[in-house]
Amino acid sequence: VSRTPLREAIKTLASEGLVEILPAKGAIVRRFNEHDIRDILEVLKLLEQAAARLTCQRASDDEIAAIERLHQQMMQLYRDRNRLAYFKLNQSIHTAIVRASGNATLLQTHEQLQARIKRVRFIGNEKPERWAGAVSEHEEMIAALRKRDGEGLAEVLGRHLDKTMERVRDAIV
Repeated sequence: VSRTPLREAIKTLASEGLVEILPAKGAIVRRFNEHDIRDILEVLKLLEQAAARLTCQRASDDEIAAIERLHQQMMQLYRDRNRLAYFKLNQSIHTAIVRASGNATLLQTHEQLQARIKRVRFIGNEKPERWAGAVSEHEEMIAALRKRDGEGLAEVLGRHLDKTMERVRDAIV
């Protein structure tokens, strides 16, 4: 790879907050501390709660059914104890809920923030009781989504993201 595409890739990673460019030292992978993670999760919470309300108002029946199918697939992965595939599908469900809101700016902002803490969130479900808690919250999310209960879905998503901070705390200290 020549230098120009590499420099552009590093600049892109820096603009996304994943890499820090240090004068006279170069680029280093950014380490997120507890404060960084808390800040990102607070904003993700607000974004997902707004998306929940919009999705329950705007999403088509087909979009809701597609999210339910993703959820059922995720539940099978949970029963199979396939944590990596479960995690990927879990992230897809959160994105699908935001996408179904019909707000492209909300989706773009959500995807950027979600990408920043993907690894930390994966580690957060290492312990079986934490994973089970997250699964239970997802069951509540789907029930609220089915009823198109925007306030109920927003409440569950908010609680889910609050508990995410508890789940990932060990991974970042």
